[in-house]
Amino acid sequence: MQNKRILLAGRPDGWVDDTHFTEDTQPVPTISDGEVLLKTLYLSVDPYMRGRMNDTKSYIPPFQIGQPLSGGVVAQVVESKNPKFEVGDTVMGLLDWAQYSVSTGEGLRKVHGGGYPLSYHLGLLGMPGLTAYVGLVEVGRCKEGDNVFVTAASGAVGSVVGQIARNMGCYVAGSAGSDEKVAHLKDTLGFNDAFNYKTVDSVHKTIAGCFPKGIDVAFENVGGAQFEAAIWNMALFGRIALCGMIADYNISREDMPVGPRGMTNLIGRNVTLQGFIVSNYPDAAPKWDAQCRAWLAEGKMTYQESVADGISAAPSAFVGMLKGQNHGKQIVKVSDE
Repeated sequence: MQNKRILLAGRPDGWVDDTHFTEDTQPVPTISDGEVLLKTLYLSVDPYMRGRMNDTKSYIPPFQIGQPLSGGVVAQVVESKNPKFEVGDTVMGLLDWAQYSVSTGEGLRKVHGGGYPLSYHLGLLGMPGLTAYVGLVEVGRCKEGDNVFVTAASGAVGSVVGQIARNMGCYVAGSAGSDEKVAHLKDTLGFNDAFNYKTVDSVHKTIAGCFPKGIDVAFENVGGAQFEAAIWNMALFGRIALCGMIADYNISREDMPVGPRGMTNLIGRNVTLQGFIVSNYPDAAPKWDAQCRAWLAEGKMTYQESVADGISAAPSAFVGMLKGQNHGKQIVKVSDE
């Protein structure tokens, strides 16, 4: 039995491409007492992983050159010397980009489909869904009747943010990078309005048209020009939940523009701007899981996935996700359940 892995080949300065990854094959590792051998079923690619490719100190350690990348994985126990896990258990955790991984069990939690795809534990029922809930409800303090703006609204996080806001009785509008995605937001996800930021004449004027009374809660995933435009359109006592800045992830430090402009607007309008990391809100996880499953059962929550096939497809899936080529949550199917 062989184990194919995806390794970091070099640190990008700007856009990531295939040269920053390499692939190797090794024998499937053996396990010791207290360990489990896991077969990867699905792995997740997420924007935050771009920061881990840099050799910089952050809230999560950087990837190491010559070592496997890692991220959220749904896996099946194929051998166990740990009394907490049995062969056949399905688990989720932070594991290597590899067909097989060894774990002590720390950080693993058992999961089940419950009538939904196991891959949902990497998206809607996992970190992206929880991120949407925490950012909108706990950080953004969203309430019924608020006007909510979401950037990257068709992505893994943004698509959930919009549906939560809709279910809470809010007006919600979002931006996306194609007409197809805009149609999905309005026709399938129930957004009140949406626009293609690549084709409008002015993002600022378009947002103003969507929010004549201003934005109460802005859920920011992108940064750049869209973030600046949202700042100019914030309502009195508005809240900005700063989740991501994907527009800046592939810009070198030397080329990164100064900005955003309009920050004085936050002063006069008493706007709160707060960044957040979802792992700092562990108490929110059971609340979101219960609420999400209830909405799924009621038909009030839908989820879209882009699925790449095979471990070798992980690098291209990651690069495509950073360029916005995915529809909904980007995952990689590594092996059959």
